[in-house]
Amino acid sequence: MRAVIQRVTQASVTVNEEIISEIGSGLLVLLGIESEDTEEDIIWLSKKVANLRVFNDEEGVMNQSLLQVNGDAIVVSQFTLHAATKKGNRPSYIKAARPDIAIPVYEKFVERLELDLDKKVGTGVFGADMKVALLNDGPVTIQIDTKNKE
Repeated sequence: MRAVIQRVTQASVTVNEEIISEIGSGLLVLLGIESEDTEEDIIWLSKKVANLRVFNDEEGVMNQSLLQVNGDAIVVSQFTLHAATKKGNRPSYIKAARPDIAIPVYEKFVERLELDLDKKVGTGVFGADMKVALLNDGPVTIQIDTKNKE
């Protein structure tokens, strides 16, 4: 699994000119899924997102997690995070999981993050033409790959 995590002061997902998810302060998680992703990847990444210390404490130091600040989250599936660009100019998405595999993994990740945060998590619509709006706070943007835990 690959995630691009952005600290936001607000974010929303719109489909067919209708806002389907909207948050204030929190994290927007763009999530790319591979066929090889497992329950272990879901659990590890969910805990990482919930506990990632990217919010400022009283002294202005990024030292608090989404859990600690009681922030919100939106998770948007984004297969393009697995784009291979080594050869030619047209990205290949061969590593991205097909919908029959990706949808259940995406749904399990959202469920797990809801458990870890003890609150509802906003989502996009898998496979839809989504408009994602955000106001990046900081800006703070973190990349995480469960196959390359750094």
